[in-house]
Amino acid sequence: MQRPGTGPWVLEHWDTDGSKSFCSNGSRAALAVPGAPDGPLVEAISSGERILLRQGREEGVGIRMPEGEGFALREVPMPTPHPAGFGWIGNPQLVLEVPSVAALDLRDYAPPLRHHAGLPGGTNVNVVEVIAPGEARIRSWERGVEGETLCCGTGCAVAAVWLARDGGPHAWRLRTASGEDVTVTFLPEAGGGWRDLWLSGPVRRLGHVQPDPSLHP
Repeated sequence: MQRPGTGPWVLEHWDTDGSKSFCSNGSRAALAVPGAPDGPLVEAISSGERILLRQGREEGVGIRMPEGEGFALREVPMPTPHPAGFGWIGNPQLVLEVPSVAALDLRDYAPPLRHHAGLPGGTNVNVVEVIAPGEARIRSWERGVEGETLCCGTGCAVAAVWLARDGGPHAWRLRTASGEDVTVTFLPEAGGGWRDLWLSGPVRRLGHVQPDPSLHP
């Protein structure tokens, strides 16, 4: 992270395999770091993507996702075992609607989709189960981690936009694998895009890590 100065707060995120990518939850969690900027809205550039961070609201820390040209739902480039959508939100997200997320063996189901030849560079894989209008369960298999994570914020955001594609709600509460909920609200744009796409959820500081001095420039 670059400490805030006169311009946007600059953040960079690396996955466990050493690759760099945009991470919405990592960006939200950065507001819990000592010395993070104050104020209700924080302008930031996270792994090259322009975002806003919002704190101090009842639903937790929020992030306004990247928007504009290129950020949208796109055609799914390969056959899928369940109804599916695909979107770019600073990283690639495949979303599939399944009868039950709990019954799915994600370790067998997700990797062939994550590495499919139709998606050069691969994709995150998210499975969703709608339980009521505006409510769904979600599980995510993330590239870079190469495993299931407790919550993929960008996956939740694309899932909500895709679930609303045929006139569905533009506000969703998603129950993640952590057992906690995140909320997604947005305004749809023509061509599968969005604006004011906010994802909000809890952020807690779990501990303190002191980087080795060799990591400092």
